[in-house]
Amino acid sequence: MAALAALTVIGCGGSGQDDRPSARRDSSATSRPAESSGNSSAEPTASATPSPSAADGRDIEACADGNCEVAVSDPVVVRFKGPAGRTTLSVTEVGPNKVAYSVKSDSGRSKGGASGPGQGCITVLRSSGSSNSCGGLGDARPSAQPGAVVIQAAIGEDGTAILYVVSD
Repeated sequence: MAALAALTVIGCGGSGQDDRPSARRDSSATSRPAESSGNSSAEPTASATPSPSAADGRDIEACADGNCEVAVSDPVVVRFKGPAGRTTLSVTEVGPNKVAYSVKSDSGRSKGGASGPGQGCITVLRSSGSSNSCGGLGDARPSAQPGAVVIQAAIGEDGTAILYVVSD
């Protein structure tokens, strides 16, 4: 319930269902992984709970159209068209029970970071600016909002974060 209330406060309320439109590709947007800062072949410990799987797997390019659900375990940079023009989402840190990222667009900048089981952040981008909230997420997923891009980073115990990017 607390997660639903937090989503409602920042304007991310909705059914909690994945309401994103089917994936569209925009060839003008690009995305590329950042250099890895760790050993990506490391196995999670036996006590770590795997993160839920992402609809787009680890395909960062699926985010180029502003709509995706991807798993990341290393820093990445994603570029897409936001409500105020070119937008860059930079995941700067990912690890067991932690994630940090920054978002830059023509309408401003925002940073988010969270640590601990079940934690994460939500950023809502609009042409007039952005809002950000971090804390417990539960099972809530972001919903499309008119004139906005909603970004959610949900952390996992195994060192993987799930990024949700939802455009109207």
